[in-house]
Amino acid sequence: MIIGILSDSHKRVDLARKCIEKLCEFKVELLLHAGDIEEEKTLKLLKKSGVPYVAVLGNNDYALHHLTDKYNLFHEPHFFKHKNLTIKMMHHPFYLTPDANLVVFGHTHRFYSSFNKNTLFINPGEVCARKEPIFECALVKMEEQACSVTHLYSKVDEVDWKSETIRYERT
Repeated sequence: MIIGILSDSHKRVDLARKCIEKLCEFKVELLLHAGDIEEEKTLKLLKKSGVPYVAVLGNNDYALHHLTDKYNLFHEPHFFKHKNLTIKMMHHPFYLTPDANLVVFGHTHRFYSSFNKNTLFINPGEVCARKEPIFECALVKMEEQACSVTHLYSKVDEVDWKSETIRYERT
């Protein structure tokens, strides 16, 4: 299963669009947004992608609370199953316990990936390019015996993407 993950797009709908388009190039089966979306336009992009998606509300998403019935938008922490995978999503890194196959969070604006007790923990970094003039997202490939995380990133004023992949073996 291939999953595309983004977070902290804030008001940068233009950069969210680039990330969603890039992730869709990899034929992702699921898109996840870990909060601080701020703009309904970003939710529309997720929906319009044609890929199943799930998003959680972040601390800057007060204006989106009324849209939870219109989009696949949830309060944190949100647990769900996709095919044979259990996923826990949140914006704040408050519930980082190995109680799902995949634990996704945002808020820190920093890419993070670790594998512990057969649980993949991931923060895809920031779409909004607030800390540095770089926007980023992540691609996760879940396999039976292993999983891999590809950190995708680009400078705001460039079209070239760079990537780094980390592979974890399941025990």
